[in-house]
Amino acid sequence: MAEAVEAVEMRAALQRLRAATGLPVAFGGLLHDVGRLRIAELNGAATGALRGLAISSGNGLGGKSIALSRPCAVTDYRVARQISHEYDAAVAAEGLRSVLAVPVVVRRTVRGVLYGALRSALPIGERTFDAAVAAARDVEQALVVRDEVRRLLSVTRDPEPGPGAWEEVRAAHSELRALAPRIVDPDLRDELLTVCGRLAGATGAGATGPAGVPPRGMPVTLAPRELDVLGCVAAGSTNATAAELLGLRPETVKGYLRAAMRKLGAHTRLEAVVAARRAGLLP
Repeated sequence: MAEAVEAVEMRAALQRLRAATGLPVAFGGLLHDVGRLRIAELNGAATGALRGLAISSGNGLGGKSIALSRPCAVTDYRVARQISHEYDAAVAAEGLRSVLAVPVVVRRTVRGVLYGALRSALPIGERTFDAAVAAARDVEQALVVRDEVRRLLSVTRDPEPGPGAWEEVRAAHSELRALAPRIVDPDLRDELLTVCGRLAGATGAGATGPAGVPPRGMPVTLAPRELDVLGCVAAGSTNATAAELLGLRPETVKGYLRAAMRKLGAHTRLEAVVAARRAGLLP
């Protein structure tokens, strides 16, 4: 699952990089060993020469970017003196000359590299540089979300024993609901929502359906965003905090909350949370 998610995120980033920069070739990969990257995704390549290439820290342009944890570029790869040349054969086979490498850095650790390249020896401009860095930042954010999802899923599967365990699970449920819309990979997103549904059904109400659908016989069904907002409220978030977590405007959050309260027959935020839990919509 992790490799599939990484592939989706990397492919999307390379497409954005080419669209934003006009560079004819983009490629990249994530590190799976300390200081070692394997090029897994190509966009615009004419050959498969770069696919599967293992890049070690310090070697070539990408290895230099990994070692320094900063973007690096060369105007003519084959004669560049500031890099080593272990990968010249693959670069020449693809016909690349001007190359840019941008590291993907999460919590001060390089997790991958995005490359953009020209087949002519021309300087890479500042706008192109900035767009490539922005594409790498997108991958960084996706990895942060994925790491947080893994942590939250571990909480829901194996909560710490003690009186606060269920509150921890409820908080994890709220965070997972907030993170789900930011997941690019549809399989992972569906898995998160399924987990949320199981958590909601773990209450005495006995709900077992998908997130947002009450058990059979219950008259209330909340829209996904109404449930997202209510989950944030249940975790103690203000409207402003919920808006930030969900990427919505505060006024939009208020609208979803009012709609949820109306459907649940609640007059206050607390009543809405209690009613949703009784209906098996929230854990």
